[in-house]
Amino acid sequence: MSTPAPAPVHFLLVDDLEENLLALEGLLRRDGLTLLKARSGPAALELLLVHEVALAFVDVRMPGMDGFELAELMRGTERTRRVPIIFLTAGTPDQQRRFRGYETGAVDFLTKPLEAHVVQSKADVFFELWRERQEVARQRDELKLIAAENARLLAETQRTAEALREADRRKDEFLATLAHELRNPLAPMRNGVHLMSVGQPDGPARARTLAMMERQLGQMVHLVDDLLDVARFSSGKIVLRKERLELAPVLGTAVETSRPLIEVGRHELTVDVPAEPLLLDGDRTRLTQIFANLLNNAAKYTPKGGRITLSAAREGEKAVVRVGDNGIGISAEMLPQVFDLFTQVGSAVDRAQGGLGIGLTLVKRLVALHGGEIAAHSAGEGKGSEFVVRLPLVNRPAAAEPAASVAAPPEPRLKGGAPVLIVDDNLDAAESLAELLEMKGHTVRTARDGAEAIRVLGTFRPRLVLLDLGLPGMSGYELAERLRDDPALSGVALAALTGWGKDEDRRRTKEAGFDYHFVKPADLSQVDAVLAGLGQ
Repeated sequence: MSTPAPAPVHFLLVDDLEENLLALEGLLRRDGLTLLKARSGPAALELLLVHEVALAFVDVRMPGMDGFELAELMRGTERTRRVPIIFLTAGTPDQQRRFRGYETGAVDFLTKPLEAHVVQSKADVFFELWRERQEVARQRDELKLIAAENARLLAETQRTAEALREADRRKDEFLATLAHELRNPLAPMRNGVHLMSVGQPDGPARARTLAMMERQLGQMVHLVDDLLDVARFSSGKIVLRKERLELAPVLGTAVETSRPLIEVGRHELTVDVPAEPLLLDGDRTRLTQIFANLLNNAAKYTPKGGRITLSAAREGEKAVVRVGDNGIGISAEMLPQVFDLFTQVGSAVDRAQGGLGIGLTLVKRLVALHGGEIAAHSAGEGKGSEFVVRLPLVNRPAAAEPAASVAAPPEPRLKGGAPVLIVDDNLDAAESLAELLEMKGHTVRTARDGAEAIRVLGTFRPRLVLLDLGLPGMSGYELAERLRDDPALSGVALAALTGWGKDEDRRRTKEAGFDYHFVKPADLSQVDAVLAGLGQ
């Protein structure tokens, strides 16, 4: 850092004769020195009120206020009491005059006519002293700034360290919660597998086991989807598919989505939606996700037999949706943090309600993407809570699609099922999917890698290839390219089977020649729909 140029040094010259001032000015002139000239005591005092002076040359004999009187006035003022004074006198001062001069603060007497080298040497001393004083003051101010900056950096470091400790604590808590939440559905699924492996008989008991396993699998898929949504938000990959829609059906779907959790808690749900249509431009799926998450939270954080309310109303140009409960409430210190990532009410030990602490974060971000806002309210612990969502309304419904004059005929199914090839290095996944498809009447072959798939295709001609992208050796993309280059396989449909489901992933598989994109675990109803469509 470069050192700033020093400020000019000021000397005060006081003499009632102009020629004396000019002569003294000629002796003292030098770079960095500003000479202030006054021809009387009052004029000198005015200059001293404006400028800080390093040295004053004062003529003793002046009309009106003489030099000694000026010096006494300077000594009586805090601003000027330490200004060194050199008296100028036409004759040799007697002992009494010298004593009076030194008493008023003089540092020296110079006799006129002035000797140039004497004046210059004394001026040099006070000039350098002032410059040293300026440098000391600059260094002092610099040290103050450095100290202030160090204090700021220390405080910032302490805040950062505290934030890192808090983030680390929340990360550890999140990982522990994630492990807990993933084990929760795994335990009943494992029990269900064991019940079926020991030969549980057909009938209601088997149906209940299968329904339980399907519910738990759905819970695991929901957890994974939430985590993927957080990752998509972090990378800016969330894209809304907006359409003109009414709010009431969206709220109805959200209620149906949350109803199992509400019924398990034996809660009383009250829904109040106006008869007038509240029209939005929004993504139906994401809006349902917003309100279902809020209802799920109300159900999870309300003791059994509690009350949950869902209401909607028009307020100006906004649709206002309120989700309230009489549950455990939110403390005042937690209220500002409820929308933060990995934040949950209560401790990890007593968190029997479940969840990863990411639901409200997703809700807030989805609401913001719709141009809305969300707020949380609670009177405190044990006093329930309310979440208020405000979304912009639109005035006119979208133009209705013209109705088809003749209903399209249903798509024919392939009689006797369709030939299917499953290529997946996960043997359990491939064989279980093959068994499910075979139960539906399809002819299925499996392959563990690209080379085996090519060998199978030498004697087996499928209508659909379910192709895992992460194959060892030859990737799914490479195998798809080879299959598309083979004219003999021109009528074969390719479906990507992958754990990646972002829009970018779907675009990439489409560009690679895939006809369909299934996210693991594949929804069997979607596979059925594809196979039905291949019957045409």
